[in-house]
Amino acid sequence: MSLQQVSLRRHHSRQSEKTNRGDLTRKRQLRVRGVALSSSPSKPVLRLDWCSHEAAKYACERWHYSGTIPKSKSVYVGAWENRAFVGVVIFGLGASSHLGSPYGIPIFGAAELTRVALTKHVSPVSRIVSIAMSFLAKNSPRLRLLISYADPKHGHHGGIYQAMGWLYVGKTTPDWAVIDKSGRQWHSRNCSTTGIKSQFGVRRRAMRPQDGTRIILPGKHKYLMPLDAEMRAKIAPLAKPYPKRERSIGIDAAGTTSRGRCDATRSLQPKAVACA
Repeated sequence: MSLQQVSLRRHHSRQSEKTNRGDLTRKRQLRVRGVALSSSPSKPVLRLDWCSHEAAKYACERWHYSGTIPKSKSVYVGAWENRAFVGVVIFGLGASSHLGSPYGIPIFGAAELTRVALTKHVSPVSRIVSIAMSFLAKNSPRLRLLISYADPKHGHHGGIYQAMGWLYVGKTTPDWAVIDKSGRQWHSRNCSTTGIKSQFGVRRRAMRPQDGTRIILPGKHKYLMPLDAEMRAKIAPLAKPYPKRERSIGIDAAGTTSRGRCDATRSLQPKAVACA
């Protein structure tokens, strides 16, 4: 199953059906089964599999510093330890269809790691993310490159990416945002003088810059992970020395931070989990 099939067709079309069944993380009957791993009796059984939009939203709102789930078309890889839901790793197509264009990659050939939202867990974050990446790549044969960003505004420098061997290609160009009257921050890509903006052909409400306070955003650290040898050779010349940590805020991965566990996660447990 490709990233395109999961993200644009099968993933979102089944959300209402899953909600009606009342089980937010019940597994779909996919041709490729989820990953179940157990390294030793003293360590928890770690399982990764697709999870619902509702489960991903729950994790992001409670265990990610932003408190929000990305609005771009995404796929959600849930993580369980000993059948307990501990969070989600989210991959998306980015804010536009040009995510892979700088590297000569068409749409669906590149994806962005947008969220790593985890509560208390035993397995290393790097292990959870690595398995999620492998799981996604196995299900998306057209996928060749993963992209992610670390925001220095929130004290992140990309330490988790460095530990996993991602290529650092420098900082993005500084950007801007608008703060509305309620204090909500709207990124420039979600702003329009008309109040309406189109994303992937869908018209959405946008913030009018003239109705709020404009602020400048520093550039973000950008990391790349090639998924085949040809792509690795192509982007290798772009690599730069890793940036150093400025200050620490939680787990430095896709803006991740853990907010602690909530008893409500009981409602997110799969009714049956095949464990290794």
